[in-house]
Amino acid sequence: QVQLVESGGGSVQAGGSLRLSCAASGRAIRTYTLAWFRQAPGKEVDFVAASMWSGSSTSNADSVENRFTISRDNAKNTIYLQVTSLKPEDTALYYCAAKSTDFDLQVVGSYPYWGQGTQVTVSS
Repeated sequence: QVQLVESGGGSVQAGGSLRLSCAASGRAIRTYTLAWFRQAPGKEVDFVAASMWSGSSTSNADSVENRFTISRDNAKNTIYLQVTSLKPEDTALYYCAAKSTDFDLQVVGSYPYWGQGTQVTVSS
């Protein structure tokens, strides 16, 4: 079992930045793929970025362009999402998720472990 706790969300103005954190417990994350998803009000959960256990990472270029960067610190059992140049449309509940495989990264149902989410609100 992997437990995930997100933090770092908040309310910012457009153009601002935040650093989201996801602390894992129960298992060492070095053998897990960790990902960030988000859910805007009234919309489905959307893939943001993933950091594979192999060391590679990927992001949803269509929605976040090059504004979001995922990273991991295996020693701290934590992953991060640096979000910059925030836009009002980035307003969402941001979730951290984990799984032991490194394929189907954007498939919500492929992740068995989820955190409770951290809210990001961007005002214009």
